[in-house]
Amino acid sequence: MTMKPAPLQLVSEGPSSGADEARLDEVFSALADPVRRSILERLDGHALLVSELAAAYEISLQAVSRHIQVLVRAGLVQQARSGRISRCSLDVGPLYQAAVWMNRYSKYWQEQFDTLAATLAHIDAAPRAARPRKRVKRAARGK
Repeated sequence: MTMKPAPLQLVSEGPSSGADEARLDEVFSALADPVRRSILERLDGHALLVSELAAAYEISLQAVSRHIQVLVRAGLVQQARSGRISRCSLDVGPLYQAAVWMNRYSKYWQEQFDTLAATLAHIDAAPRAARPRKRVKRAARGK
């Protein structure tokens, strides 16, 4: 008996607004860059100055500032300015919303793992006599 994997089924929890979709687009776009993901990691649990963030990278302060602005527009980073000094902190709200969106698809993966487990259990339960035997080569005895 051959088991076919379940087809991909997308789980929908009702219509989402255009604003929600636009925010998700900004979050995923911001997360697509490794420098921006690294900046978020550095901000986890810390509020840092832009100059402190920039010191970790081999790119200009201006380039780091541009990355930070992308993160600010996506709602992932908040900036508090005092004159020319800008302190950045992580805002995990949009990350949570993105995680909730991605979690909607976990049902698909769970079904795939359940199908795999059932297939492996079926193979393991097959009688040993029905399984093909491996041929073992015997060494030729001395001439």
